[in-house]
Amino acid sequence: MPISRKDLPMPAIRRLCAVAVATVFVAGCAGDVKGVLMPVTSTVPGTSKVTMLVATTRAADPDAGVLFSGERGKPAYVEMTISLPPDARRKVGEVQWPSRLPGNPETDFVTLKVDKLDARTGLARLHERVARVPKRRVMVFVHGFNNRFEDAVYRFAQIVHDSDANVVPVLFTWPSRGSLFAYGYDRESATYSRNALENLLQELARDPAVGEVSLLAHSMGNWVALESLTQMAVRNRGIPPKIANVMLASPDVDADVFRTQIAEMTGRRPKFTLFVSQDDRALAVSRRVWGNKDRLGAVDPDVEPYKTEFEKDKITVLNLTKLRTGDKLNHGKFAESPEVVKLIGTRLVDGQPITDSRVGLGDRLIEVTGSAAAAVGTAAGIVVSAPVAVIDPQARRNLGDRVEHLGNNIHDTGAAVGDTVTTPFQNPGAPR
Repeated sequence: MPISRKDLPMPAIRRLCAVAVATVFVAGCAGDVKGVLMPVTSTVPGTSKVTMLVATTRAADPDAGVLFSGERGKPAYVEMTISLPPDARRKVGEVQWPSRLPGNPETDFVTLKVDKLDARTGLARLHERVARVPKRRVMVFVHGFNNRFEDAVYRFAQIVHDSDANVVPVLFTWPSRGSLFAYGYDRESATYSRNALENLLQELARDPAVGEVSLLAHSMGNWVALESLTQMAVRNRGIPPKIANVMLASPDVDADVFRTQIAEMTGRRPKFTLFVSQDDRALAVSRRVWGNKDRLGAVDPDVEPYKTEFEKDKITVLNLTKLRTGDKLNHGKFAESPEVVKLIGTRLVDGQPITDSRVGLGDRLIEVTGSAAAAVGTAAGIVVSAPVAVIDPQARRNLGDRVEHLGNNIHDTGAAVGDTVTTPFQNPGAPR
């Protein structure tokens, strides 16, 4: 039975709204069709292919088109090849979900191959592929909250392709139930997975076939990544040199907690690059949910204590506050600005560090802050997940089933997120 506003006191409704809205920014723009990972046999000219090794702590799902659920399981490995539509049929930063099965390779992201592997075979496949890329680079991506397995796979395929990163991609995907109302479960699942991510990074760092590792984390995925790195630093008395670059994209992490994590990373540390935006409306709501404490992805790097701390810790900060895109939540700015992706990606691929204090793109502006401005990592970390300005259909169904006219109750939080968020709440059946 749907919950009515009359059944909940106003403070509870407001908090529920805040939690739901705060999690929108990490919700993918997934489709309604279940089983999209079932491999297809048809191909069309002009498509692009991304092959990745996937390491996961999710439980296996009996549905071959789903592969892994949102429940917790033992570490497992799978190699997958994803086909992306021809570049002329898609925009940079966009994942095009099939509207029916099987998907159409000309217009949709589709899966071409799925091989379930044991750890030894997975490393053997990695060795074969890493030998063919410059500096034998590996990029590990950790997704955020509210991601089903297929969300993480297709999003990472998009990131690898659109960043034009010449790396071997490794996806680490932890148990997320892919629901706005599973925030607590997802947060605990992230913590549950930190040992597995550390083990993966330790294996890559010890592997003589691997030359360099870049780690990119997004939103709640930053919690998994930072906890794993902290453990690694304590265990190894420093982070191994092969872990060269760590990129923290829009981290939904308490700034005070981050301060303690960095302090515990004694000894050698990789180059850290932090992407922030003070007008990130989703993180503004998340700040309220988490006791009005600063979220790392929304701090102002030019004010104290952050200015001094970032300089002391040699953290490069890309401040995107003045970057203008069509994202009303201001959390998916990379996705909305292909120019930025291409500019930064090209310069990094060419080995040109970003040393400018400001990088202008017409009426757009990126500020580079911190004494380590030349320490930006490889092109591996330049793109973050794209369309986040709308709630996916599954989330709209969840909201429609649980809260009647939820958008009408967004008072304090409404100003922070705008009509882009409140409209789907008010009309769960509205098209994207």
